[in-house]
Amino acid sequence: MFTTHERPGHFIDNQTTPAQGGGRLTVTNPSNGTECAQIARGTSADIDRAIGSARTAFQERWGGLATLERGRVLQRWSQAVLAHQEELARLEAMETGKPISLARADAVTLARDLECYAGAADTLHERTIPYQAGDTVLTLREPHGVTGHIIPWNGPMQIFGRSVGAALAAGNACVVKPAENGSLSLLRVAALGAEAGLPAGALNIVTGLGAEAGQALTEHPGIDHLSFTGSPETGRRVAIAGAAHHCPVTLRLVGKSPQIVFADADAEAALPALVNAIVLNAGQTCSAGSRLLIERPLYEPLMERLSNAFSALRAGPAHLDLDLGPMVNRKQQQRVWDFLSDAQASSIEMAAQGEIVDEAPADGFYQAPVLLRDVPTSHRLWRQEVFGPVMAVRAFDDEDEAVALANGTDFGRVAGVWTRDGSRQLRMAHRLQAGQVFINHDGAAGGLELPFGSVQHSGDAREIGFEALYDFSRLKTVAIRQG
Repeated sequence: MFTTHERPGHFIDNQTTPAQGGGRLTVTNPSNGTECAQIARGTSADIDRAIGSARTAFQERWGGLATLERGRVLQRWSQAVLAHQEELARLEAMETGKPISLARADAVTLARDLECYAGAADTLHERTIPYQAGDTVLTLREPHGVTGHIIPWNGPMQIFGRSVGAALAAGNACVVKPAENGSLSLLRVAALGAEAGLPAGALNIVTGLGAEAGQALTEHPGIDHLSFTGSPETGRRVAIAGAAHHCPVTLRLVGKSPQIVFADADAEAALPALVNAIVLNAGQTCSAGSRLLIERPLYEPLMERLSNAFSALRAGPAHLDLDLGPMVNRKQQQRVWDFLSDAQASSIEMAAQGEIVDEAPADGFYQAPVLLRDVPTSHRLWRQEVFGPVMAVRAFDDEDEAVALANGTDFGRVAGVWTRDGSRQLRMAHRLQAGQVFINHDGAAGGLELPFGSVQHSGDAREIGFEALYDFSRLKTVAIRQG
């Protein structure tokens, strides 16, 4: 069992500091429901101090640093993360409940993100544009200045890497507000960054509540760009707050991602990927494959195999490293229970359910994986994100119906297609409304080389890879008349 009773403060100007008001928040270990740490309860005063530190760093130490030197700092930071992989993984597993192997993988992903952005820091090249005789026109890519980042609890290290890593590589100084159940690992990551050579103020972390520290960050006129990952409801408030001082906002919101299996698919290859797409991180991912569409001739055979696979799944404490851990908190557990209660009231059939192991503490926030069949398209289980290990399944008769069902929600993060028909593969890729489409495998968010986007109510982000570097920089055109 992972246990600690840390009392970290904010990380501002490369120093650990308490909240100016002295407030603290309790962090609960979701595996057993007990207190594992206390974090500083940030206020607008703490946010103001962090933004001031970031502004100074951007103007005097980081923004004007040679891109090669920025890359070298990020490279050293990446190596430090790898060297402390186990420590970081244990912190994140303890505060989020994810299985320890998944937390280790997220630490490696963070290191990979920093490594890639280290190599890309000096690749935001200027371009020349043919214009008219006697004129030279070029474009420049410049950092925004001070960027604000609101990081969720479901993947603190992973999302930090793709967001903050890109912003720093582009030359911005950053202020981060992590989730209350996703702060411990990031505070340690920030300290490693300082040891690797990040100058004071280039990265600042203010912990606390969304309604206090988070709101203060989004409303602060000293922020030049906002990056938010979370719910659509909060995302709308963040966008409105940014608009009040003409601050560009990037939104990474939830999804309701479909997996579409045609009758000619390789069911043997599809089965483990379909299960993992909803069980990964207990279904608490914006790209979870929470809707499964199966072509009718394959429906019953595949449902039988899925039912057997779900029945064998086990949920338990993070340190046991089972198929999934607990929900992150009691509120999220109750949200899943409410969806399942609605399913029961609507007479939706539960095809299979996994188990919660006997070793799971009674006060942990557990939910066994659930497979529901023949879910009506009008039901909220089909249309809304559960953010838990609940898969909704229904049959379809032809390609047109599959597309209509897949696109029939307000969201568009990821889609999966399983078919051996090459022409259908390309048709479906074009027709599906999603930021990423995977054919005959599931690789949501993929590697750093694969841009990860959104459509509709899933947000407007184009993150990962060069798309993220473009997002965290702004374009300037320079026209020079010769002679």
